[in-house]
Amino acid sequence: MTLSLPVRPASAIRAVRRLGGWLRRRYRKVAEGPPDAGMSTAEYAIGTVAACAFAAVLYKVVTSDTVSGALSEVLDRALHAA
Repeated sequence: MTLSLPVRPASAIRAVRRLGGWLRRRYRKVAEGPPDAGMSTAEYAIGTVAACAFAAVLYKVVTSDTVSGALSEVLDRALHAA
């Protein structure tokens, strides 16, 4: 029993090469990721809350007695330097 192919071998090779090219292009497109590189609305909200929390902590640190005294001491030394 012989196996006969419905297509010629050369045309099958071309079809496989075309498919391989299509797969490479498709893989590159998927690997690049989505075209938008920005944040979504939920990510903006989380980023805003995190920035506000960081600002609040920084404000508390800068306005504390220790840091405020150190800053005023540095300014006094700078202004009264000989």
